[in-house]
Amino acid sequence: MSSLVRVPLRDQIRRVLLDGLVSGRWQPGERIVERRIAAELEVSQAPVREALRELETLRLVESTPNKGARVRAFTESDLREIREVRAGLEEIAAALALPSVDPEALERHVTRLREAALNGDTAGRIEHGTAFHREIVRASGNVLLRDVWESLGVEVWTHLSMRLFDAELHEDAAAHEPIAEAFRRRDPAAGRMLRDHVLGHADPRGPDIAAG
Repeated sequence: MSSLVRVPLRDQIRRVLLDGLVSGRWQPGERIVERRIAAELEVSQAPVREALRELETLRLVESTPNKGARVRAFTESDLREIREVRAGLEEIAAALALPSVDPEALERHVTRLREAALNGDTAGRIEHGTAFHREIVRASGNVLLRDVWESLGVEVWTHLSMRLFDAELHEDAAAHEPIAEAFRRRDPAAGRMLRDHVLGHADPRGPDIAAG
């Protein structure tokens, strides 16, 4: 496949697998057959296996000896636990990032969130909502915190919550505005605001599942 030549092969395959999970190509409990994916992408099975291992660390697939990989049977508890861990990480990140985060970068993401909502672009809303939070996490300067946060797979879990639990993605640019403003003021309350914001979306049966 010609598209699998410009970036590391494993990353390309990982993206293909993630897209398949988000789109519903593979349902919970369904096997993802290495050999079949390798043939489809015209690659060896080794990078497919590596990509599946990465998805296993995200708790998206599970492997069984002699049976290969299956899509996990996702539960509402999975979503709640991710939100709880994420809220704690982002509160710490906010405290570390407060002196250095670029408020204008945060405000640009808020603007893009609003534009995506006006255009009916659900994927864009999830992308820019996630990017807002990633901006803060990266500005923390803590590489371990950043890596753990990235391992939560915020963007893909948001897509899955909508598809599997019929969660509605609400326009949340307005909810991000006071957080961005708090960072502009270097307000120590920004971390608490961020935590409460994430936890406000913790119940997948509630009205407001979004990319934060």
